[in-house]
Amino acid sequence: MQEIIKNYKGENMLKTKDMIHISLMAALIAVCSWICLPASVPFTMQTFAVFCALLILGGKHGTLSIAMYLLIGLVGLPVFSGFRGGPGVLAGPTGGYLFGFLICGVIFRILEGRIHKYLLLAVSCFTYYLFGTVWFVYVSAGSGNPVSFAAALINCVVPFIVPDVAKAALAVIVSGKVKDKMM
Repeated sequence: MQEIIKNYKGENMLKTKDMIHISLMAALIAVCSWICLPASVPFTMQTFAVFCALLILGGKHGTLSIAMYLLIGLVGLPVFSGFRGGPGVLAGPTGGYLFGFLICGVIFRILEGRIHKYLLLAVSCFTYYLFGTVWFVYVSAGSGNPVSFAAALINCVVPFIVPDVAKAALAVIVSGKVKDKMM
């Protein structure tokens, strides 16, 4: 089995084990999105899985796993909350939070190693809250049901702060254990 995938210049890109780890984390994100309590923005364990992907794989590979998850959902496989998939979910009111996970990964990658991981998770979380809320307001206005930014924050962010802190703490614990086993 080929150990390294080469790009068009013949440079090393991803090892097979890296591709497996990225795929497994994309699958974990999908499974955790199915653990869901319905709301205007569903309560899922997806955030936990995103944090685990970033903490275990690092910013580069963690972000690739998030991108893979979004692409799988985009083509229609039911990997989003409520066993939904397709471009309509990503274009809908909660799609900004899903794309926010990708931006969260990019921010994580940029700041990784520069700030403490707890602050890094907080900044990443703020990023997807902000992007998702702006998207929610935009889509709501376009659908003829305008929602103010403050109302969107109250309904779509405030209820998630404490659960997301708990999920981040759990992700730190789990990722530490998993990384110990991987090394």
